[in-house]
Amino acid sequence: MIDELLSDAKERMAKSVESTRHEFATVRTGRATPHLLDRVTVDYYGTATPLAQMANVAAAEARLLVVTPYDKSSVAAIEKAILESDVGLTPSNDGNVIRLQIPDLTEERRREMVRVVHGVAEDGRIAVRGVRRDVMSDLRELKKEGEAGEDDEHRAESALQALTDEATREIDSLLKGKEEEILEV
Repeated sequence: MIDELLSDAKERMAKSVESTRHEFATVRTGRATPHLLDRVTVDYYGTATPLAQMANVAAAEARLLVVTPYDKSSVAAIEKAILESDVGLTPSNDGNVIRLQIPDLTEERRREMVRVVHGVAEDGRIAVRGVRRDVMSDLRELKKEGEAGEDDEHRAESALQALTDEATREIDSLLKGKEEEILEV
């Protein structure tokens, strides 16, 4: 039972790390990448719809994203959603496609992006610690019910802490790489 709890914790922590990695990909670094718009949701006929489900997003050039809506009538809604999002880009449309020019990041904007990625990393760490807390309470429950001894519980808690430390180190490593990418001029 303890092994199952630990393998479940390892799997859930890996998902938290992967989610953090995905969130990092959506933070602007100065290069055009379609992932910048992954977090944008559009109010489409009263429903919050991910932009990726409504349009094709392509990096036409190193500093230009082109958003081609599947439904031409949704151009205005997509443009509004991009303006209201935290990507910091100003869309321009010609009625059929939306173009997003990626400007060079100013020093102030770079510092702001670093703060954003620190927040994303902290959210990832919080998710990992939440998994640890859940599994710890399950371990205490097993001990209380008499299904595991105190030594087993202590060994499992140590293994769980090692998993937590490993996941946190991985998030910190991703953060360091993303921070260097943002601050690179």
